[in-house]
Amino acid sequence: MNLDWQVFLADDGGGRTYLEWMLEAWRWTLAVAGTSWVVAVSIGALMGTLRTLQSSPWLARLATVWVELFRNIPLLVQIFLWYFVVPKIFPAFQQVPGFVLVVFALGFFTSARIAEQFRAGIQALPQGQRYAAMAMGFTTAQSYRYVILPMAFRIILPPLTSESMNLLKNSSVAFAVSIAELTMFAMQAQEETSRGIEIYMAVTALYALSAFAVNRVFALIEKRVQIPGFIVAGASGGGH
Repeated sequence: MNLDWQVFLADDGGGRTYLEWMLEAWRWTLAVAGTSWVVAVSIGALMGTLRTLQSSPWLARLATVWVELFRNIPLLVQIFLWYFVVPKIFPAFQQVPGFVLVVFALGFFTSARIAEQFRAGIQALPQGQRYAAMAMGFTTAQSYRYVILPMAFRIILPPLTSESMNLLKNSSVAFAVSIAELTMFAMQAQEETSRGIEIYMAVTALYALSAFAVNRVFALIEKRVQIPGFIVAGASGGGH
């Protein structure tokens, strides 16, 4: 097998090399994944919290509907719905860039899974945490903000790490609506150069490097925020 890595220095016909094109596609991949992660964690934390509110059953039911809706529809179908269907129903979305629509689809899909992790983390906490907050005169909102959610976040860091890595990998489906990320680059560059082995090996390496970086960042966060001696039985935080 003869590998020709010089292919990345060749001109792609648009005034740039294939290496420059690949690095630009990598930036798009990171942008899609990073923005979607912010959306997913923000909504997921909210929905997961609402699902544990015994004092507001209608809010808990609303959050349950969100979770069941977005986690039971395949991601690729959701992207097609946002890209092709929503703009037909709501014409204002015709002016929204495809990047934003993909972020909506990927962020909402992942938020449903993260919501389950937050719910599991909250419910894994000993009841004494909640009772202690109430004894100090905290309102429900204050109890969640200052006591319950900070502890639950520590519990769900391992599954949240895996979900964040999955989100990075799931961003590859953005190629289906012509977002110029790594997977689309690989498909187009392979067709133009007929050097699929080199192209896909390089793209695979970038995905692996990105996922490893996410893993290391979360490992560092977990190490910095862990509470020595605090162990919660059954706190695996399932969101699957």
